[in-house]
Amino acid sequence: MKLAGEERTAAFASKHKDLQNALKRWVETVEAADWKNPVDMKKTFGSADIVGDQTVFNVGGNKCRLIALVHYKLKRVLVQHVLTHAEYDKGDWKE
Repeated sequence: MKLAGEERTAAFASKHKDLQNALKRWVETVEAADWKNPVDMKKTFGSADIVGDQTVFNVGGNKCRLIALVHYKLKRVLVQHVLTHAEYDKGDWKE
């Protein structure tokens, strides 16, 4: 998959050093993936949830949430937000 919005993962990781390795693994896993549909994605990330047109990934043992748009036909993943649980729970990312 081609990844866009990686600067968002880097910005979050710079503030949350304890999640740097987990975010790096997520990026590497996504870039190596060849998902054709949500079923394929769920084989890789079983705890991911599809919320509307966005996919919510639990990263770092569920320590943060990464929200992305996944375009299976285009083989692209756009990172929209990387949030702490408190930020995620506010729900602003849904707008």
